[in-house]
Amino acid sequence: MLDEKLHFYIEGLIPQRNSLFMEMEAYAKEHNVPIMELAGIETMLQLLRIHRSQKILEVGTAIGYSALRMANTLKDAHIITIERDEKRIQLAKEFIQRSGLQSQITLIEGDALEVENLVERYAPFDAIFIDAAKGQYQKFFTIYSKYLNPDGMIITDNVLFKGLVAETNIESKRTRNLVKKIDEFNRWLMSHPDYDSIILPVGDGIAISRRRGEGK
Repeated sequence: MLDEKLHFYIEGLIPQRNSLFMEMEAYAKEHNVPIMELAGIETMLQLLRIHRSQKILEVGTAIGYSALRMANTLKDAHIITIERDEKRIQLAKEFIQRSGLQSQITLIEGDALEVENLVERYAPFDAIFIDAAKGQYQKFFTIYSKYLNPDGMIITDNVLFKGLVAETNIESKRTRNLVKKIDEFNRWLMSHPDYDSIILPVGDGIAISRRRGEGK
């Protein structure tokens, strides 16, 4: 992971977001809601700009921060986003309504492991963003990758998990088990026979995957 000074330097260069996004960032920090770190989301948004993604599936809405950032950045894009937590669903709806970007976002309420039939209606997708229960990343990837356009890409957040994937001595059993699952996902992803993937040490670590042979 980046040196802490460099991390703060990079974040300090990122332009201020609008007042709603700043409010959401503050809320997430105060209430421990997991949203993407600034450097991570800016990297993802740049990738989506370059790729010119127009239909995006997000697995894990939380309070709607990343969905709104994508909608605000990509004016022609439509984001299908999945969330199962009722409190976060309500907050996401409120923030989406206040943003004026509701025409660009479709929120599917339910467990991402159980709503494939609802998501399928909106397929195929130019990009898939996975940012939900870390222990289920491999299942999410396997379920929804089949709905990716041939030249699409999959972005997965939190794959370095605060750098803990490189630690060998973790006291908390719960954290140790979660880190083990993330590490297993990373190794599975990097050796996947159908995808070329790379892990970038920005934010909390993001993996970018694309089908092998595409774009040649």
